[in-house]
Amino acid sequence: MADLYAYTDGACSGNPGPGGWGVLLRALDDDGKIAKERELKGGEPDTTNNRMELLAAINALECLSHPSTLTVVTDSAYVKNGVTGWIFGWKKNGWKTSARKPVKNVDLWKRIDEAQLRHQVTWKWIKGHAGHEENERADELARAGMEPFKPKKSKS
Repeated sequence: MADLYAYTDGACSGNPGPGGWGVLLRALDDDGKIAKERELKGGEPDTTNNRMELLAAINALECLSHPSTLTVVTDSAYVKNGVTGWIFGWKKNGWKTSARKPVKNVDLWKRIDEAQLRHQVTWKWIKGHAGHEENERADELARAGMEPFKPKKSKS
């Protein structure tokens, strides 16, 4: 059985502003060599960095056609802490924070909660922009996903 990893990242030009998300999915064989690889990206014209980080993880989970065991690797403490900790209290409190305020990005938190139910997911945080090859590739994909939504520069 192959090990499956999803490296995810989000990017935003301005916050809010045009944004993109990227995913590098990688299956490793029993020898730890790359058996299969898939890249995903997308974006929105007016969004936030946190929404793009969440959408990267959501798309990584939703693109899998059958229940899988995988490790999602993110450089977003917001995503990792939210999905492994905060979300349990939010759900118990009717999607309210401990301060009884509505959870920001609740639509995406509900979606990620639903998406991960099909899978056995391990969440791992890594430091972003620290030379981690797969995270750097996910960042490139996120920036490429954002590109169509960035304002065009006029030629002078």
